Amino acid sequence: MGQGLFVAIEGIDGAGTSTQAELLANELRREGRPVHLTREPSDGPIGSMIRQVLRGRLVAAGSSGRPLGWETMALLFAADRMDHLKSEIEPNLGDGIDVVTDRYYHSSIVYQAETSGEPATWSWIRTLNQRARAPNLTVILDVQEKVAQKRRAARRSAVEIFEEPELQARMAAFYRRLPELLAGEPFAVVDGNRGIDAVHELIVGAVQSARLRQGT
Repeated sequence: MGQGLFVAIEGIDGAGTSTQAELLANELRREGRPVHLTREPSDGPIGSMIRQVLRGRLVAAGSSGRPLGWETMALLFAADRMDHLKSEIEPNLGDGIDVVTDRYYHSSIVYQAETSGEPATWSWIRTLNQRARAPNLTVILDVQEKVAQKRRAARRSAVEIFEEPELQARMAAFYRRLPELLAGEPFAVVDGNRGIDAVHELIVGAVQSARLRQGT
Protein backbone atom coordinates (compact mmCIF):
# COMPACT_ATOMS: atom_id res chain seq x y z
CA MET A 1 0.00 0.00 0.00
CA GLY A 2 1.37 3.42 -0.99
CA GLN A 3 1.43 6.60 1.04
CA GLY A 4 -1.76 8.58 1.44
CA LEU A 5 -2.14 12.10 0.09
CA PHE A 6 -1.42 14.90 2.58
CA VAL A 7 -3.35 18.16 2.05
CA ALA A 8 -3.34 21.26 4.26
CA ILE A 9 -6.01 23.97 4.03
CA GLU A 10 -4.82 27.44 5.07
CA GLY A 11 -6.07 31.01 5.38
CA ILE A 12 -6.97 33.76 7.82
CA ASP A 13 -9.77 33.44 10.37
CA GLY A 14 -13.04 33.42 8.47
CA ALA A 15 -11.46 32.16 5.25
CA GLY A 16 -13.41 28.91 5.50
CA THR A 17 -10.59 26.48 6.25
CA SER A 18 -12.70 24.22 8.50
CA THR A 19 -15.62 24.13 6.07
CA GLN A 20 -13.45 23.41 3.05
CA ALA A 21 -11.35 20.80 4.83
CA GLU A 22 -14.52 18.89 5.75
CA LEU A 23 -15.95 19.20 2.23
CA LEU A 24 -12.72 17.94 0.70
CA ALA A 25 -12.57 14.97 3.07
CA ASN A 26 -16.16 14.06 2.20
CA GLU A 27 -15.42 14.35 -1.52
CA LEU A 28 -12.44 12.02 -1.28
CA ARG A 29 -14.54 9.53 0.70
CA ARG A 30 -17.19 9.59 -2.02
CA GLU A 31 -14.46 8.56 -4.43
CA GLY A 32 -13.78 5.55 -2.23
CA ARG A 33 -10.56 6.84 -0.71
CA PRO A 34 -9.91 6.37 3.03
CA VAL A 35 -9.54 9.79 4.64
CA HIS A 36 -8.51 11.14 8.02
CA LEU A 37 -9.70 14.70 8.74
CA THR A 38 -7.75 16.60 11.39
CA ARG A 39 -6.85 20.12 12.51
CA GLU A 40 -4.31 22.32 14.25
CA PRO A 41 -4.10 23.10 17.04
CA SER A 42 -4.59 19.38 17.43
CA ASP A 43 -6.84 17.60 19.90
CA GLY A 44 -3.76 16.32 21.73
CA PRO A 45 -2.58 17.57 25.14
CA ILE A 46 -0.53 20.52 23.83
CA GLY A 47 -3.12 21.46 21.24
CA SER A 48 -5.85 21.50 23.88
CA MET A 49 -3.77 23.92 25.95
CA ILE A 50 -3.21 26.17 22.92
CA ARG A 51 -6.96 26.39 22.37
CA GLN A 52 -7.35 27.67 25.92
CA VAL A 53 -4.74 30.36 25.17
CA LEU A 54 -6.50 31.38 21.95
CA ARG A 55 -9.78 31.81 23.82
CA GLY A 56 -8.14 33.95 26.50
CA ARG A 57 -8.68 31.37 29.23
CA LEU A 58 -4.97 30.72 29.78
CA VAL A 59 -2.64 33.71 30.20
CA ALA A 60 0.95 34.44 31.20
CA ALA A 61 1.68 33.97 34.90
CA GLY A 62 1.51 37.16 36.96
CA SER A 63 0.55 39.20 33.89
CA SER A 64 -2.92 40.50 34.89
CA GLY A 65 -4.46 38.85 31.84
CA ARG A 66 -1.70 39.38 29.29
CA PRO A 67 -1.60 36.58 26.69
CA LEU A 68 1.48 34.42 26.21
CA GLY A 69 4.24 35.99 24.12
CA TRP A 70 4.57 35.17 20.43
CA GLU A 71 7.82 33.24 20.98
CA THR A 72 6.10 31.01 23.54
CA MET A 73 3.18 30.52 21.18
CA ALA A 74 5.49 29.61 18.29
CA LEU A 75 7.22 26.99 20.46
CA LEU A 76 3.91 25.57 21.69
CA PHE A 77 2.55 25.27 18.15
CA ALA A 78 5.76 23.58 16.97
CA ALA A 79 5.61 21.09 19.86
CA ASP A 80 1.94 20.35 19.17
CA ARG A 81 2.73 19.90 15.49
CA MET A 82 5.42 17.30 16.04
CA ASP A 83 3.15 15.38 18.42
CA HIS A 84 0.33 15.65 15.88
CA LEU A 85 2.60 14.50 13.07
CA LYS A 86 4.04 11.49 14.90
CA SER A 87 0.87 10.31 16.61
CA GLU A 88 -1.75 11.00 13.96
CA ILE A 89 -0.65 12.29 10.54
CA GLU A 90 2.26 10.01 9.65
CA PRO A 91 0.64 6.77 10.90
CA ASN A 92 -2.40 7.42 8.69
CA LEU A 93 -0.33 8.37 5.65
CA GLY A 94 1.79 5.27 6.14
CA ASP A 95 -1.37 3.13 6.07
CA GLY A 96 -2.35 4.62 2.72
CA ILE A 97 -4.96 6.94 4.22
CA ASP A 98 -5.31 10.47 2.87
CA VAL A 99 -4.93 13.18 5.52
CA VAL A 100 -6.68 16.55 5.25
CA THR A 101 -5.67 19.06 7.92
CA ASP A 102 -7.35 22.33 8.78
CA ARG A 103 -4.12 24.38 9.23
CA TYR A 104 -0.49 23.31 9.52
CA TYR A 105 2.92 25.01 9.94
CA HIS A 106 2.02 27.70 7.41
CA SER A 107 -0.34 29.16 10.03
CA SER A 108 2.54 29.37 12.49
CA ILE A 109 4.73 31.17 9.97
CA VAL A 110 2.04 33.74 9.20
CA TYR A 111 0.45 34.24 12.62
CA GLN A 112 3.53 34.26 14.82
CA ALA A 113 5.60 36.33 12.37
CA GLU A 114 2.91 39.00 12.20
CA THR A 115 2.17 39.07 15.93
CA SER A 116 5.90 39.39 16.62
CA GLY A 117 5.95 42.79 14.96
CA GLU A 118 8.96 41.58 12.97
CA PRO A 119 7.71 39.65 9.92
CA ALA A 120 11.30 38.71 9.03
CA THR A 121 11.22 36.29 11.98
CA TRP A 122 9.24 33.91 9.76
CA SER A 123 12.51 32.14 8.92
CA TRP A 124 13.11 31.31 12.61
CA ILE A 125 9.58 29.92 12.86
CA ARG A 126 10.18 27.86 9.73
CA THR A 127 13.35 26.49 11.35
CA LEU A 128 11.34 25.45 14.43
CA ASN A 129 9.18 23.38 12.10
CA GLN A 130 11.86 22.10 9.75
CA ARG A 131 11.30 18.47 10.81
CA ALA A 132 7.61 18.65 9.94
CA ARG A 133 7.03 17.03 6.57
CA ALA A 134 5.65 19.24 3.82
CA PRO A 135 2.13 18.45 2.53
CA ASN A 136 1.63 17.10 -0.97
CA LEU A 137 -0.48 20.21 -1.45
CA THR A 138 -1.19 23.32 0.61
CA VAL A 139 -4.34 25.19 -0.39
CA ILE A 140 -4.38 28.87 0.56
CA LEU A 141 -7.86 30.38 0.71
CA ASP A 142 -7.19 33.97 -0.35
CA VAL A 143 -9.95 36.07 1.22
CA GLN A 144 -10.39 39.82 1.63
CA GLU A 145 -10.40 40.78 5.30
CA LYS A 146 -13.82 42.48 5.05
CA VAL A 147 -15.31 39.25 3.74
CA ALA A 148 -13.62 37.19 6.44
CA GLN A 149 -14.76 39.62 9.12
CA LYS A 150 -18.40 39.22 8.09
CA ARG A 151 -18.03 35.45 8.22
CA ARG A 152 -16.46 35.58 11.68
CA ALA A 153 -19.34 37.72 12.92
CA ALA A 154 -21.93 35.37 11.40
CA ARG A 155 -20.61 32.25 13.11
CA ARG A 156 -21.17 33.82 16.57
CA SER A 157 -18.41 31.85 18.24
CA ALA A 158 -16.08 33.12 20.95
CA VAL A 159 -13.64 35.73 19.67
CA GLU A 160 -10.04 34.49 19.68
CA ILE A 161 -6.96 36.58 20.42
CA PHE A 162 -5.83 36.94 16.78
CA GLU A 163 -9.18 38.13 15.40
CA GLU A 164 -8.32 41.83 15.07
CA PRO A 165 -9.20 43.17 11.59
CA GLU A 166 -5.98 45.08 10.90
CA LEU A 167 -3.87 42.11 12.00
CA GLN A 168 -5.95 39.73 9.89
CA ALA A 169 -5.48 41.99 6.84
CA ARG A 170 -1.69 41.84 7.29
CA MET A 171 -1.88 38.08 7.65
CA ALA A 172 -3.88 37.78 4.43
CA ALA A 173 -1.11 39.67 2.62
CA PHE A 174 1.52 37.41 4.22
CA TYR A 175 -0.31 34.28 3.06
CA ARG A 176 -0.08 35.56 -0.54
CA ARG A 177 3.71 35.66 -0.16
CA LEU A 178 4.09 32.08 1.07
CA PRO A 179 4.44 30.38 -2.34
CA GLU A 180 7.41 32.66 -3.03
CA LEU A 181 8.95 32.38 0.45
CA LEU A 182 8.58 28.58 0.48
CA ALA A 183 9.55 28.03 -3.13
CA GLY A 184 9.57 24.35 -4.00
CA GLU A 185 6.52 23.49 -1.91
CA PRO A 186 3.32 22.72 -3.86
CA PHE A 187 0.71 25.44 -3.32
CA ALA A 188 -2.69 26.26 -4.78
CA VAL A 189 -3.95 29.79 -4.09
CA VAL A 190 -7.74 29.77 -4.37
CA ASP A 191 -10.15 32.71 -4.46
CA GLY A 192 -11.88 32.19 -1.14
CA ASN A 193 -14.22 35.17 -1.58
CA ARG A 194 -16.48 33.03 -3.76
CA GLY A 195 -19.34 30.86 -2.57
CA ILE A 196 -18.69 27.64 -0.66
CA ASP A 197 -19.45 25.31 -3.58
CA ALA A 198 -17.37 27.31 -6.06
CA VAL A 199 -14.38 27.32 -3.70
CA HIS A 200 -14.81 23.59 -3.12
CA GLU A 201 -14.71 22.90 -6.87
CA LEU A 202 -11.46 24.84 -7.21
CA ILE A 203 -9.92 22.88 -4.34
CA VAL A 204 -11.01 19.54 -5.79
CA GLY A 205 -9.37 20.47 -9.09
CA ALA A 206 -6.12 21.39 -7.33
CA VAL A 207 -6.15 18.14 -5.36
CA GLN A 208 -6.73 16.09 -8.50
CA SER A 209 -3.61 17.70 -9.99
CA ALA A 210 -1.66 16.86 -6.83
CA ARG A 211 -2.81 13.26 -7.05
CA LEU A 212 -1.58 13.03 -10.60
CA ARG A 213 1.83 14.32 -9.52
CA GLN A 214 1.94 11.76 -6.71
CA GLY A 215 0.65 8.98 -8.94
CA THR A 216 -2.32 8.04 -6.72
